[in-house]
Amino acid sequence: MRQQSNASLLTGESLLSSAEFTPADIAALRADTPGCESVVHFNNAGCGLVARPVLAAVTDHLRLEAEIGGYEASAARETQVRDFYTSIADLLGTGPGNIAFAGSATHAYTKALSAIDFEPGDTILTTRNDFISNQIAFLALRRRFGVEIVHAPDRPDGSGVDVDAMAALMRTHRPRLVAATHVPTNSGLVQPIADIGRHCRELELLYLVDACQSAGQYPLDVNAIGCDLLTATCRKFLRGPRGSGFLYVSDRVLEEGYEPLFIDMYGARWVEPEKYRPVDSAARFEEWEFPYATLLGCAAAVRYALRVGLEPISRRTPVLAAGLRDRLAALPGVRVLDGGPAPAALVTFEIAGWQPQPFKAALDERGVNSALSFREFAQYDFADKDVDWCLRLSPHYYNTEEEVDMVAAAVSELAERGPGSH
Repeated sequence: MRQQSNASLLTGESLLSSAEFTPADIAALRADTPGCESVVHFNNAGCGLVARPVLAAVTDHLRLEAEIGGYEASAARETQVRDFYTSIADLLGTGPGNIAFAGSATHAYTKALSAIDFEPGDTILTTRNDFISNQIAFLALRRRFGVEIVHAPDRPDGSGVDVDAMAALMRTHRPRLVAATHVPTNSGLVQPIADIGRHCRELELLYLVDACQSAGQYPLDVNAIGCDLLTATCRKFLRGPRGSGFLYVSDRVLEEGYEPLFIDMYGARWVEPEKYRPVDSAARFEEWEFPYATLLGCAAAVRYALRVGLEPISRRTPVLAAGLRDRLAALPGVRVLDGGPAPAALVTFEIAGWQPQPFKAALDERGVNSALSFREFAQYDFADKDVDWCLRLSPHYYNTEEEVDMVAAAVSELAERGPGSH
């Protein structure tokens, strides 16, 4: 892959020299990622390392705001601001008017939930592996509005939700909302969201998907998924800046008049003293004030991912994780916790004899970025696995096989020596 300027990385052809990653491609992508010089970053499920064009988009806009003023800078970058919506639409196979910016995936998720007029006795049908903040939001809705929460059972083999059982629950309960997390934050499980969506469409049920860990790791097509609403962050596998996310809103939801509980002057028009009218697009889910530098960084990150290619990313990233998973599974005292036939690039494991913070600190000292998950993050899943905590390692396409070897060797060393080794 030839070296390119920041501008061409944003607007040029594919970043790959072929349909797959070559050693030259990996070298160039790592050269484009400043963080690769100082850390072995296996915490992409937390925050991916930003690429130079993303860094440039954010800092250039902040510089422009300092030079000419905030309002003036956003007006001067109007075309680039619009590209945020176009880029996310391209990522999801939809239109720009179906996309709303959000401060995080959870911000987008709660905005979506607030648009649903829940009443006592309404049912939310979800899975046992939905993200912690989503589960807490459901419990809050139950406390405030008296909704019922039904969790579809998992398959006995640990491969995720039992779709047939979930479909039967759809027919029995006629839920006000069906919700599923594509890839849970606490394991590499990949849920069959398109299969769930097919049943939702057949029964005309409202369907909300959390794609926080899959956006930037897998191709996503909202029409193939069959969802009405989809939320994600830009900071993880899309490698965008923190404090950013997005919400997809289907035409059906817009046409049926769903709107968030609190809507401001950006999402609605005050047409008469006692009347307002929501705007026609997903902008009704946004607020007037935007972190424009962050938004532009997100657009750059999405364009970067699209240039690299989601299909080759979806092949390389899980393969790196599978290699790490196999290496860890062979270590005495280590139990790998991920399930499903084709796990994503989230590798979770417990290690005998260690407490969570000291173990992570020992990896930190060896230059390996990682993350901890605890029982409170996944009450059902961790109870089933009988674990109180685990360590999560999440490589991405710019990581190398040599880094996989190094991380596995570090865990092996710590497993052998025990807590006194660091």
